[in-house]
Amino acid sequence: MVSQETIKVRGLARLASAMFAGWGGLVLFKGIYDVLGGQPEANLYAPKPWAFVSEAQWGRYARFELVYGLACLGLAWYCLRWSRRLPETIKRPRREPEFSLFN
Repeated sequence: MVSQETIKVRGLARLASAMFAGWGGLVLFKGIYDVLGGQPEANLYAPKPWAFVSEAQWGRYARFELVYGLACLGLAWYCLRWSRRLPETIKRPRREPEFSLFN
């Protein structure tokens, strides 16, 4: 008799959503901090502030962080919304592996 295996399909999409949300939240928080007054670490070690990285370059990088964080949060929302259309689990016959290390 062939045994059945159960695969949790909806859980995979929700896991991806959680990963996107976690990463996007961190990046968005860092981007907001950088836009509102953060400085590059190079300013701590430079002879004078903004010698290695200009303020214009830092502003572009901070805006990129904001957009990247928002994009990750958008993907998280989309994955979560899309996961509602998926079945909770599916069952299929268990397949034997094509490669066995000890045979």
